Amino acid sequence: MNTILIVDDEASARQIYATLLTHYGYEVVLASSVEEALEKLRSEAAIDLVLTDMRMGARSGLDLLRESRRSYPDLDVIVLTGHAEMANAIEAMKLGATDYLTKDADYQEVVVTIEKALEKRSLKNEITRLRQQVQHQYSFRNIVGQSRVMRGVIAVLERVAPTDSRVLLTGETGTGKELVAETIHLNGPRKNGPFVAINCGAIPHELQESELFGHARGAFTGATRQKKGLLETADGGTVFLDEIGEMTPESQVKLLRFLENGELTPVGSTERKKVNARVIAATNRDLAEAIRAHAFREDLYYRLKVVAIHLPPLRERKEDIPALATALLEDLRTRVQHTVRIISPETMEALLGYDWPGNVRELRNAIERALIFAKGDTIQIEDLPEELFRASHPEGTNHAQAGTSSLDEMEKDYILQILAKNGGNKLQTARQLNIATTTLYRKLRMYGIE
Repeated sequence: MNTILIVDDEASARQIYATLLTHYGYEVVLASSVEEALEKLRSEAAIDLVLTDMRMGARSGLDLLRESRRSYPDLDVIVLTGHAEMANAIEAMKLGATDYLTKDADYQEVVVTIEKALEKRSLKNEITRLRQQVQHQYSFRNIVGQSRVMRGVIAVLERVAPTDSRVLLTGETGTGKELVAETIHLNGPRKNGPFVAINCGAIPHELQESELFGHARGAFTGATRQKKGLLETADGGTVFLDEIGEMTPESQVKLLRFLENGELTPVGSTERKKVNARVIAATNRDLAEAIRAHAFREDLYYRLKVVAIHLPPLRERKEDIPALATALLEDLRTRVQHTVRIISPETMEALLGYDWPGNVRELRNAIERALIFAKGDTIQIEDLPEELFRASHPEGTNHAQAGTSSLDEMEKDYILQILAKNGGNKLQTARQLNIATTTLYRKLRMYGIE
């Protein structure tokens, strides 16, 4: 329930507005002077809006507005004024009043004006909350990685994000380049501006210039109207050029000019447009090799590569997998309100033993798949994609190498003991080992037990 402070030196006016607003479900606090109103603002737990008369003896509604804005800059204030005091109403708006009403306004107009002000306040608070939530989500502390290589990456990101410098991200597909780019943006000086992600490889070559730089009406067949390019939509924010190595030679030339002077020219136009956007580029290609093959401009490469950050593949930072898998499980299960909370040790062993050619993206897909098929509150190994536990496939897991380890030998001996104790009954053995029957069969195959 919203609370409204009514300020008027006439008791009858205060009572009329109090009765009206109480009828519409508002809490009401009353004050007869500027001094009393300021005291109510200090003492009351929460006042959402002030409705104040303009003329109140020695001190006016403008005085209240000035002083309240200093201590409560987000407080909504609506002033009541007579027709002869319109200059004061204009002055109030300049000082930051939310709105003004004339004293002869009907009661419905008063209620509607207050409702609009409070709706706007609620929307503003929600936007602030969501922005804080997003900024927390994209905090560098939330980039999971305690491996030495990832600690180095995070250290560089923390240094470069607050600047306006261009960044070139390299790494295999699925290593999280777009996530890193958006994290840089949301921790940088342009965080309140747009973040425009463009996959250069997904745009047909013949449309690349038009999509990136826009086009004038009549620039080519089918161009029936002027179109703003994607780079222009990033004005005031950040543009993320993913798969930059897939850019056509013509687009590379125009991008180079844009990086040099911040200007772009739409296709079929002579008009130069100023666009102020930070550029973050990414590629999974070897751009040095592309330069040698004359497929990528060397001068553009060095324009983009002010700060270069390489995101390592998951197979090179396997010590991060337990934390990553747990974080992904928590994120996914929260979204679908799933009861699964645990990854079994055997499942985690399989995750650690896999080489992850699809990197973090593949790991996320595997956890999501396991979440769908899991029973109870624990992800078991049989819930994972098949390739993760094909012990006989050397590319599938590292069990072939680990099979000679003392740990695996101990596990093999223990399984044989329990199996012998149960007279070869696999169902009973699985129950005693507290694993699924399919898991037992897999282990038997893995250890070569007939």
